[in-house]
Amino acid sequence: MKIRAHAESHVVQLDDGSQWQIFPGDIATTLSWKPETDLHLRQSSEEICSHVLVNAADQTRVRVIAAGDNWPDGAVKKALEEG
Repeated sequence: MKIRAHAESHVVQLDDGSQWQIFPGDIATTLSWKPETDLHLRQSSEEICSHVLVNAADQTRVRVIAAGDNWPDGAVKKALEEG
């Protein structure tokens, strides 16, 4: 999938119309994304996120949840502390 919009640093809209909220600790990874960046959405078994977006070119990944959803209580702080 390609990026349709990435106006806000923490939300990305894909060309299928889906919108995803990027995990705060992963936002720096998205800074190099361009509209032509090929992303693959995969389900995740991690407690903190429902899915991951994988950059096809370099296999970097970011944790995401559907835009409008809330991160699990305490999970963001715990994940950021763990690094």
